[in-house]
Amino acid sequence: MINFFIIAIAIAVGILFKKYQKLPENSHRVINLWIVYIALPSIALRYIPKMNWNWDLTLIILTPWVIFLAALLCIVIVSRFYKIDLATKAAILLTVGFSNMSFLGYPITEAFYGTEGLKLAILCDQSSFIAVSSLGIFTASFASQGKGNFSIKDILKKVFSFPPTLAFLLAFLLPNFMNMEVIDPILESLGATMVPMALFSIGLQLKLKDWKADKFLLSFALGYKLILAPIFILLFSLLLNVESIYRQVGVIESAMAPMVVGTIIATEFGLNPKLSNTILSVGIPISFLTTYFWYLLL
Repeated sequence: MINFFIIAIAIAVGILFKKYQKLPENSHRVINLWIVYIALPSIALRYIPKMNWNWDLTLIILTPWVIFLAALLCIVIVSRFYKIDLATKAAILLTVGFSNMSFLGYPITEAFYGTEGLKLAILCDQSSFIAVSSLGIFTASFASQGKGNFSIKDILKKVFSFPPTLAFLLAFLLPNFMNMEVIDPILESLGATMVPMALFSIGLQLKLKDWKADKFLLSFALGYKLILAPIFILLFSLLLNVESIYRQVGVIESAMAPMVVGTIIATEFGLNPKLSNTILSVGIPISFLTTYFWYLLL
């Protein structure tokens, strides 16, 4: 329960700081720099070397990737009937193409399925981080190029110069040359700053009073993230014929609120920050109800 209180407090403090102008304008960009250059790389270096690739965990490992690809498919279909610019498509994809599998996913999954469920949630989150470090950065880089300025070279440069991506690569290399457990306490402390600071940053940018201006896109995004994504994972789990606990955790993780990191990336690349932050901020409280619904259904 303490994580839920931290979520509410972090966003609320950000809103209050903005309302009473306690920080200079665009202070969230400074906070985002810490998240991108320090917190996220620390998380990658701490958890990725410990990943256990097991074929029996296929559903859990593939869940984040299925969510992203299904989101892309839905966006392509909807954009045929509703005009959406490239930056907005990317913002929606980055926001709802990934789940908040750690800060929200860990406590909720443990509450529903105990320690066994928590272990699966951690593995799913690690796979999600790989997805956002690759597919997420590629999406943001591609969209930020703009029409007529597409360059594979520039995209690859952005992808491989992005600190979390570099940390992701180092996470595979460093364990071959050093004992990562030596720096684990440092990485843990630095990584722990990610979620509260990210949510505080969201609060600084939040403008819920304007949500009606994007109500169609907001409804579409959250409709996919909280309803369609879990349905896709449920069908995928039935196709793989996995055991009940894997199916339950996979569906619950897919039903979590939009990912904070995806929103941060969309903001940093200038991809409709207003919409992406609104999707996240509205999606978090609603997801508390929808995840419980999925738990009862499962």
